[in-house]
Amino acid sequence: MRIAGCTALVTGAGRGLGAAFVRALRAAGAATVYAGVRVPREDQPQSENTVVLDVTRTDHIAAAALRLGDVGLLINNAGVMMPDAPLLDAQGSSGLQAQLATNLFGILDLTRAFTPSLARAGGGCVVNVLSALSWATLPHTSAYSVSKAAAWALTNGLRNELRAQRTQVLAVHMGYVDTDMARAVDATKLSPDMVAAQVLEAVERGDEEVLLDDTARRVKSGLLWPRPLYLGPPL
Repeated sequence: MRIAGCTALVTGAGRGLGAAFVRALRAAGAATVYAGVRVPREDQPQSENTVVLDVTRTDHIAAAALRLGDVGLLINNAGVMMPDAPLLDAQGSSGLQAQLATNLFGILDLTRAFTPSLARAGGGCVVNVLSALSWATLPHTSAYSVSKAAAWALTNGLRNELRAQRTQVLAVHMGYVDTDMARAVDATKLSPDMVAAQVLEAVERGDEEVLLDDTARRVKSGLLWPRPLYLGPPL
């Protein structure tokens, strides 16, 4: 789909990658860009296009879908990574549920709510920001990796179901991005503005998947290995 002239909604748009998507969409000529934020920040100016949107709250989603009936590009960027705990512990189970609420069900509920709007836009596009950890697990990312793996499977399912109304569904995978989520990581990180620009190029090409760096490409290639890809110490 063409970015110029479209109406877009970006979730998790208050900072980091979400804010970069908003900037990139405006620069690319989007007619209207709605910035979905869970909690408006006092140090940032708010506009009529700022939408209070916690993707774990069905009332927020329903209100947004009712108000924003012209959205043709939905960017499901909102995501959380919580301090990991062993999945077999009760605390680990709680963390998993919280991450699934945002990283999986947030995508599903938003997409379901905006499907009619996308159809009215001629099909439009759904962009799901996933991760190289959709396909791998680090020693301290068990729950997060579960949520992203589930979101990848969900994305593939949504693509099948939305094909009939000509909605493009784009899965975005990458390693670390230079945002607050990866602040403590000492590794090469992608620029949020570069990520946003490349994703919008993939939208215009009609892509179904984009691997933004060598990390994502290397990890996905590991799916062909004869055993699950584990990135921790030797077992």
